[in-house]
Amino acid sequence: MKADDMWKVSTGKGVKVAVIDTGVNPDTPSLKGQVLVGEVPQAVGYKATEDYDGHGTSMAELIAGTGAQGSLKGLAPGAKIVPYRIGMKDMKDESEKGKAPPLPDVIRQIADSDVKIINMSFGEYIERPDVLAAIKYAQSKGKLMIAGTGNDAEGQNSIGFPAAYPYVVGVAASDEKGTVGKFSEYGNYVDLASPGLKVPTWCDNTFRSYCTGQGTSQATAIASASAALIWSAHPDWTANQVLASLIETAGRDWAKDDPSTYLGYGLIRPRKVLEDSNFNPGAAGTDPLAKENARGVTGVAANNSPSPSASTSSQPPKDTSGGQTSAAGSSSDSSDDNTTMWVALGAAAAVLVIGGGAFAVVRSRRGA
Repeated sequence: MKADDMWKVSTGKGVKVAVIDTGVNPDTPSLKGQVLVGEVPQAVGYKATEDYDGHGTSMAELIAGTGAQGSLKGLAPGAKIVPYRIGMKDMKDESEKGKAPPLPDVIRQIADSDVKIINMSFGEYIERPDVLAAIKYAQSKGKLMIAGTGNDAEGQNSIGFPAAYPYVVGVAASDEKGTVGKFSEYGNYVDLASPGLKVPTWCDNTFRSYCTGQGTSQATAIASASAALIWSAHPDWTANQVLASLIETAGRDWAKDDPSTYLGYGLIRPRKVLEDSNFNPGAAGTDPLAKENARGVTGVAANNSPSPSASTSSQPPKDTSGGQTSAAGSSSDSSDDNTTMWVALGAAAAVLVIGGGAFAVVRSRRGA
């Protein structure tokens, strides 16, 4: 990505990114001074700065970490983080689940703030009308919402939410050459790909050391940071224009109007936007994902969303790399980031996937 060159133009300064996750620890060397704790509304701020897993803190550092004291430096170190913690089924203290704010409430509170980007490095396999309504409200308020597609491509590869909701940018994980992670879930809800293999994250919630992990969670955070860099350089742009610029400059070897099932419109390259001071992002009100957002990823009108049982997905991708795959490193110096967590949202629970796996080159295009 040539981050050093990009930072000469933009560091993300002036852009706030909401991280909805397991909480964000504001006291790591990388995040000191980067987390706007006071801007979290009390109504949805329960233990927002107590990260019980380490995942949310890792995402925040990938976005806006400063790299202080040899820590992780994020792609947009000038940006600021507003943390939110949602309920997880695997929380040891059962009472914590009930105290955590519902996801729709969190999204609506963010929508009413001056946060520009909402990072959602989690997923569930059930569509929820209240979440969809909150997503639409946030879109009406000009927010750019980015979510991971999920990490179970080698398993059920079910359609993933919130990435599959209208107005949410679904991000797949790949390496710098556009090699999609074999674990990275795929379908019509994949809009862009972002680096998500061999990415450093905290090993656990002790915050003592980093491990090498991989997943669409990391890819989502890097995509959010990329958007922050662009929005900082062009503060007058709308969310539509920031997204349009990422789509226009994405790395791909296929037609832009024929997005890939696995990589969407291609691998994000924010540098291509930042190096062109005269870049034209299109009209402020033009939605670059208008077709998808109007019809939904399952081909059903967005105002008449299908029930979970009506959701469909294609078969898991075949290894087209001639059998060449690469797994995560040994447990002594890396992490498979293969933990599956459950988000408690009301009466039913939903999977929050922050997993990993091997990878293979797959660039198949979407069907008509």
